[in-house]
Amino acid sequence: MQGNPIFMEKAIALATENVVSGRGGPFGAVIVKSGEIVASGTNLVTATTDPTAHAEVVALRNAATALSTFDLSGCEVYTSCEPCPMCLAAIYWSHCDAIFYGNTSADAAAAGFDDAFLYEEIKRPANQRSIPSANLLRQEAISNFEAWRMYAGRIDY
Repeated sequence: MQGNPIFMEKAIALATENVVSGRGGPFGAVIVKSGEIVASGTNLVTATTDPTAHAEVVALRNAATALSTFDLSGCEVYTSCEPCPMCLAAIYWSHCDAIFYGNTSADAAAAGFDDAFLYEEIKRPANQRSIPSANLLRQEAISNFEAWRMYAGRIDY
C-alpha cells in the first residue's frame, strides 16, 4: 500500500496551521476519492467544545456531506497522526479503503496526547473499565432492535 505524499503534506500543513492560528490541536486530515481531496478537517475540540471534533471525525463528516453518503467506500484518509481509537472506529464505520498517517501514537504521546490507556480500556470487560458501566433494562431495550428489524425503510450500514 502506497499513499500519495502530496495528500499527507496537506494533512500536515492543516495540522500546523490549526496550531499557529490558535484554532485547535496539532491534527489535520484529508479525505481523498479518485485522486481528489473531497474534504478536510482539523482538530476543533477546544474551538467547538466538542470532545469528538478530532480532525479525522471532522473530515469524515465533511466528506459524508460533500458526497451525500455515509458510506465512504473508495475513499482514503490522510491524517497527520495515527488515529486514536475513536477516530479509528469512525474510519471503519465509514468504510474508507485506506489510512495513511504521519506521526505515530508514540509521537502523539510524547506531545501530551497519550491514547494508550484507551486501547487498554477497550480490551477490558465492561465491568472492569475505569468508567463504571452496567447492563440495565436489556429486555425493554431489545424492542429498539425489534423495531429496526421490522422497519421497511431500513438502510443497513
